[in-house]
Amino acid sequence: MAIPKPIPNFIFLILVSFFVIASAEVFFEERFDDGWESRWVKSDWKKDDNMAGEWNYTSGKWSGDLNDKGIQTSEDYRFYAISAKLPEVNNKGKTLVFQFSVKHEQQLDCGGGYMKLLSGDIDQKNFGGDTPYSIMFGPDICGSTKKVHAILHYKGTNHLMKKEVPCETDQLTHVYTFILHPDASYKILIDNVEKRTGSLYTDWDLLPPKRIKDPSAKKPEDWDDKEFIPDPEDKKPEGYDDIPKEIPDPDAKKPEDWDDEEDGEWTPSTIPNPEYNGPWKPKKIKNPNYKGKWKAPKIDNPDFKDDPDLYVFPNLKHVGIELWQVKSGTLFDNILVADDVEYAKKLAEETWGKQKDAEKAAFEEAEKKKEEDSKDDAADSDVDDDHGDSSSDDGEGSESDFDSKSDASKDSVEKDVHDEL
Repeated sequence: MAIPKPIPNFIFLILVSFFVIASAEVFFEERFDDGWESRWVKSDWKKDDNMAGEWNYTSGKWSGDLNDKGIQTSEDYRFYAISAKLPEVNNKGKTLVFQFSVKHEQQLDCGGGYMKLLSGDIDQKNFGGDTPYSIMFGPDICGSTKKVHAILHYKGTNHLMKKEVPCETDQLTHVYTFILHPDASYKILIDNVEKRTGSLYTDWDLLPPKRIKDPSAKKPEDWDDKEFIPDPEDKKPEGYDDIPKEIPDPDAKKPEDWDDEEDGEWTPSTIPNPEYNGPWKPKKIKNPNYKGKWKAPKIDNPDFKDDPDLYVFPNLKHVGIELWQVKSGTLFDNILVADDVEYAKKLAEETWGKQKDAEKAAFEEAEKKKEEDSKDDAADSDVDDDHGDSSSDDGEGSESDFDSKSDASKDSVEKDVHDEL
């Protein structure tokens, strides 16, 4: 009986690679090509209040590929909500990758650029800010807030990530990636570059801490935690206390019209004495008995109960965009939900990576044209001014005054909306 020959190493590696690729799964991928509207449902949320914003299907004002389109917010001071169905996703035992690209063409000053993954069944026509979600991820900018949100829902509560991850704030496209592994570790990438890595156990307050300070521990009475002490051999110099704090000003002169009988005895003004060094204190030396800052020892937390499924979202069924924007112009594209990190990186390079240089060049050209147009407008304005003042004062206030008052009221809405996050 012939003994089968062993498989050559290179063939074995090819077979293993093929198996890994075949087992990787893309649950949802949206590049917003033709027919995208059949996959997405625009919500009626805020429609009755006339506060629902419209989406534009466009590649934007500047792009690396005019044929690569996404959806863009188009109206200022509006709420936006849109969602699409996923095949039901359960990431138990799998890596979960959530990725998308976003561009803020409007120099965003207050608004979101994040997306959501939602579990269970939802009413897509009424999808809005009160709709429960499982994961909210992506950039958020409002005033001094310029960070990546990573909010996870666990047992009825939304938990904000405790670590800060700065987001991009320019007007170009950037790719945001959230990776969640079965060991409860995570990574956040921006433009395929790792920005933060850690654990669900430490970077969110999903569970009580595993270990806590021993509440019964007391600092020993003989514990010396003073790092420096006064030098016992340092002595106060003789006559130190006799040095006055102030001395007469040597440049002061008695006024010529000063009359001692009428004005009293003249005394010169005083100035700080350069030889006065304040109350005497002995110099400090290292404490030879210093034991360091006392810390209570750690013990196992009796309230901690591990959850091996801490990372699991067993019933993801929708992906959605729900946000508020003061200035519109945010464009979303290339949305991915998968279990394959390498495929996500490849998708980012095939889209954003190939287009980023051309997009930057298009943006710089648009900025150059805007600057030239601004100069032309200024020159035309100077010519008009030479022909006299065409302004009028009818006592009713200018349009800009009206806009200013309107903006003030809208700013209060902006603050309220952001406080809800």
